[in-house]
Amino acid sequence: MTSTKRLPQPVTELWDWQLEAACRDIDPSVFFFSEGERGAARTIREERAKRICETCPVMLRCRAHALASGERYGVWGGLAEGERRELLNRLRAETRAESGTSERALEPQSTGG
Repeated sequence: MTSTKRLPQPVTELWDWQLEAACRDIDPSVFFFSEGERGAARTIREERAKRICETCPVMLRCRAHALASGERYGVWGGLAEGERRELLNRLRAETRAESGTSERALEPQSTGG
């Protein structure tokens, strides 16, 4: 008989949060733009999606998932594509600034010459 004790355990708990999502039974076209959608139509659709996100009990987990996995399209966790890109860029800049500050603190100081 083969033992299954060494097999990885199911990871459904990593995705179970999606079962509680407010968008679960809503047409995905509310969250993702269609080809050629621009201007006011896109803004209206995104605002509708964000209003749904505001009521969602797992909005922050959804946002974290989108940021961590690099979701490039749609509204996730109340943020549209450009908003997620801006947030990630800001976080990267802050990380670089913090890293640069700590690295400079470790550099020898000039004593003049």
